[in-house]
Amino acid sequence: MVLVSSNGAERTVAFHTLGCKLNFAESASIVTNMESQSFKRVDYSERADVYIVNTCSVTENADRKCRKAVRQALRKSPSAFVAVIGCYAQLRPEEISAIPGVDLVLGAGEKFNLPAYLSDLSKRESGEIHSCDIEMVNRFFPSCSTSERTRAFLKVQDGCDYTCSYCTIPMARGRSRSHTIKQTVASARRLLDAKVREIVLTGVNIGDFGAGSEKTFIGLLVALDRIGAERIRISSIEPNLLTDDIINFVTGSNSFVPHFHVPLQSGSDKILKWMRRRYSSDMYLSRIDQVKQAMPHSCIGADVIVGFPGETDNDFRATVRLLNDADVSYLHVFSYSERPGTDAAEMKKKVAPNVRAERSKHLRILSKKKRSAFYESCLGQVRNVLFETWDNGILEGFTDNYIRVKVQGERSFSGTTQRVSLRSIRDGVMQGVLSN
Repeated sequence: MVLVSSNGAERTVAFHTLGCKLNFAESASIVTNMESQSFKRVDYSERADVYIVNTCSVTENADRKCRKAVRQALRKSPSAFVAVIGCYAQLRPEEISAIPGVDLVLGAGEKFNLPAYLSDLSKRESGEIHSCDIEMVNRFFPSCSTSERTRAFLKVQDGCDYTCSYCTIPMARGRSRSHTIKQTVASARRLLDAKVREIVLTGVNIGDFGAGSEKTFIGLLVALDRIGAERIRISSIEPNLLTDDIINFVTGSNSFVPHFHVPLQSGSDKILKWMRRRYSSDMYLSRIDQVKQAMPHSCIGADVIVGFPGETDNDFRATVRLLNDADVSYLHVFSYSERPGTDAAEMKKKVAPNVRAERSKHLRILSKKKRSAFYESCLGQVRNVLFETWDNGILEGFTDNYIRVKVQGERSFSGTTQRVSLRSIRDGVMQGVLSN
């Protein structure tokens, strides 16, 4: 039966997703489920019967973005039904239900059952909450995002068993869990059948795939390498889980590309200990060195948090020294923000906001220098580029080692992989020439 709105038209739904690639993959799967229930998806900027906000709660800014998304929906369609799901919804359901205009709040255990709550779209006086204790959330829901024609994000793991002192993710998503290798491979094959050219493996802590079982992440990689994918990319992996076996396997892989994202967070061993990270600065440097020795032109990204409680000028200088020494290619820089319920939020010796901002600015400048140096090291090479877009005679895409490239070419090459000679760098983008 096709669901219709009061004016007789098919009911419409609009999604706004905040946060990580995992959230985008999950939103895509929820959209697919809703479309199977006869909802029609429209853009979030359009009028809709239902607006869904899939939230993140990694930073304080993400919480504000949730409130902004709700206001945006109601300005467009004041009588629309508004549902908020995701990490923020699990952590702070009462706060969300009190936001004017929110009708439904679904925690981690209910968000994949969203259509069941949409039979009555009448506005509520306050948000109706459906949530449970996060310890009861133990089922793995497979998800993938195929919004881009060439690339798909495949969820292979969820939750986290780590207890980093600043992080709310275990409270928002529960314990580490995953499907079997066989089930995950089947999901990847379906993406290949849909003509996806690149699969990005995503999750909360994907190196912990198979936690509590005989399954391992390296076992998953070996199985995925056999399906004939053109490219498979590992989104992010903890340095303590980036094993010798994984590095050696990717080096000789048929499908896995030479690109790793390895979170650092701090170059100070004191701060790493207070963060309850599971590695030292020396271990981090060793992992990066090993990757670069095995794959000299590999791309390595790093996450860094500045302004953690107790971070002194000397601690920050230790981070800068490590990043200067480490052959990383770019940084994702985050200013620390207090998250209620975490141990770090109760720590003394807060770093002043203006100091956090200044340190963040310093590392963002360093990141630009790192990326520029990495691009320069690849000048003159001929590499495979998967072109994703074409605009006015210019193709744009990424090399296997994550260099953004533009070339002149035909529209027909969009969505294909071509050999490209890397010639120059302009405005932070590699300029290339198609190579026969």
